[in-house]
Amino acid sequence: QVQLVESGGGLAQAGGSLRLSCTASGSILSILVMGWYRQAPGKQRELVATIDSGGNTNYADSVKGRFTISRGNTKNTVYLQMNSLEPEDTSVYYCNARLFTIETPFRSLGVWGRGTLVTVSS
Repeated sequence: QVQLVESGGGLAQAGGSLRLSCTASGSILSILVMGWYRQAPGKQRELVATIDSGGNTNYADSVKGRFTISRGNTKNTVYLQMNSLEPEDTSVYYCNARLFTIETPFRSLGVWGRGTLVTVSS
């Protein structure tokens, strides 16, 4: 089994910063891509940023230039540095990983964390 555990959410003022962390653990063989998604009340879940095993990154237009995704040295951890936060960034942020496990070495799985709430006040 694989788990993704997020941390770092909380309350910030507009213009402020927060840093989210997500660590994957369990019977992981390799991770193809990790990323962050968010879902605001009454809205669909949307992509924020992803980073693949080669370090290639992808960002939603709404966060480009403000958010930075990176991976830790162990490659099982992903960070999201969020600067210049706006009230519109208020959402539950979910970590996602696509990976191979010991139980499924030839079929990749998509795994979600439980989410961490980010609230930005104006």
